[in-house]
Amino acid sequence: MSHRWIAIWCAIALVTTLGLMLVLFHRPLADRLWPEARAQVLRDRAAYELKRGQLTAVDGSGARELYQAALAIDPDRNEARVGLMRVAEAALVQARHAMAADHYVDAHKALQLARELSAPREATGRVELLLRQREAAHVGMADLLDRAAAARKALRLEGSEDAALPLYRRVLSLEPDRIEALEGREDALAELLQRAREALQRDDLVEAARLIAVAQGEDPGHADLPDVQARMAKALGLAHQRASGELRRGDLASAAKHLHVLLQIAPGDAAAQRVLEQVANAWAHRAVRMAADFRFDAAATALGQARAISPQAISIRAAEHAILRSKSTSQRIASPVPTAQRLRRVHVLLVEAEAAEARGDLLTPPGDSAFDKLRAARALAPDDAAVRLASRRLLPVANACFDRELRRNNLARAQACLDARVTLGGEANVNAHGRRRLALRWLAVGDERLSAGEVATAQAALAHARQADPATPGIAEFVERLRIAGGH
Repeated sequence: MSHRWIAIWCAIALVTTLGLMLVLFHRPLADRLWPEARAQVLRDRAAYELKRGQLTAVDGSGARELYQAALAIDPDRNEARVGLMRVAEAALVQARHAMAADHYVDAHKALQLARELSAPREATGRVELLLRQREAAHVGMADLLDRAAAARKALRLEGSEDAALPLYRRVLSLEPDRIEALEGREDALAELLQRAREALQRDDLVEAARLIAVAQGEDPGHADLPDVQARMAKALGLAHQRASGELRRGDLASAAKHLHVLLQIAPGDAAAQRVLEQVANAWAHRAVRMAADFRFDAAATALGQARAISPQAISIRAAEHAILRSKSTSQRIASPVPTAQRLRRVHVLLVEAEAAEARGDLLTPPGDSAFDKLRAARALAPDDAAVRLASRRLLPVANACFDRELRRNNLARAQACLDARVTLGGEANVNAHGRRRLALRWLAVGDERLSAGEVATAQAALAHARQADPATPGIAEFVERLRIAGGH
């Protein structure tokens, strides 16, 4: 075969391949190979849509969108830019025609299109002024002002289209300098901000925040706004302090309630979110303590509160394991037996607890310590008079044990003494103070270990501190230091 025939067949193959690629890929490939041609097609279509008055369309078939597409394909040619200017001019013409026909919604849309395409400001300003004047005459400004004044007198300030502020807003959108509307809006906003002050006085922060937002949206420069905003900021600060104080006192339900209010007002409030996490940890810790005293219904309720706040908290999983262990212990020591036999078993346990106490075996060995024996007796007969008497007798011993082990910096044993004190029915505020002391000591240990570069040990100390008292000041800062030290 001659070289001439080879060249002919190669050319045919090339044309065939290109034809197939055009069929398969159509516009994208054509745009790459012949962008000028494709841009010209778009410009021609845009000119046609401009001529028929289809200036814009959400599906991309309007003159504006077609000219913009042509400009994107071939930015070096000026025809598309000139076309967009013509679309802007046509939009002003459409605005005038719509205005003449009292089609004010269409007129506003056309005027907005002209603005978006950078029509001359002087021309858009003239059309806007005429539109406002004609619309004002059409709707009846006097009637709008009368309705707004009546609504303000009836104290219907916001919340519906026929309330005072929306009516004044409509008047001012048509005549921005209308003095009656400006003065009426001023008075209505003063009354609205007074309601915000009253909401703050009754501690309704959500309503106060809503009213302030309405006022700010109507007139950010209102004279009364800075004072009410300052009061709101002070109230939010007090709400933060109150929630933290309730957490420290163990009033977890109230703390969570106030924190949810803060987050409703400002969802991005990191401080409130952090304290709410601490509340969840405290609920989980409470569940562990209740389970240790075999109060499983109360433990389940506390754990449910923790889950409702932070379902993924690590403290919840730890509490679940602790509750399972307590249930296992309860089932082992509290198998169903007749009442007389159970009372005999309680008597034996109390005798064994007293003997262990005499030997000094308060916490160890596991299962045979004085506290373990008494715990088993409480599980069998929590309301028995002898059990309550033994608990009152051992409570001072548990107190002394906690203070002694804390002085010796034997924190694990101090925790065991504290758990015993809780089980024996120690006062809630005394127990809370003990948990805080223990948590602070664990944080000090963590700080020392972190300074020595022992990140894993410091993390373990942090876990102990959180278990003791998740609301302890300094925990959040130590978490951040650990995060930086760990390179996360």
